[in-house]
Amino acid sequence: MWRIWKLYDPLRAMVVQGIFLFGLAAMIHLILLSTNKFNWLDGPRKAAGTASVQNAPMPPAVPAVKS
Repeated sequence: MWRIWKLYDPLRAMVVQGIFLFGLAAMIHLILLSTNKFNWLDGPRKAAGTASVQNAPMPPAVPAVKS
């Protein structure tokens, strides 16, 4: 393992890794903010009539056919 660190500067490798991980985290957060379900700043955008459809009772059960 020590031979790998002779090829790469450890400080530069950790700085590059930190920049990469910060960029990845920022990209994931921006993708989530652009979705309707996971936007924690504005809240979910609801279309007209969506709440009534989601809270509607289940339809009655269909009786089994006797043969």
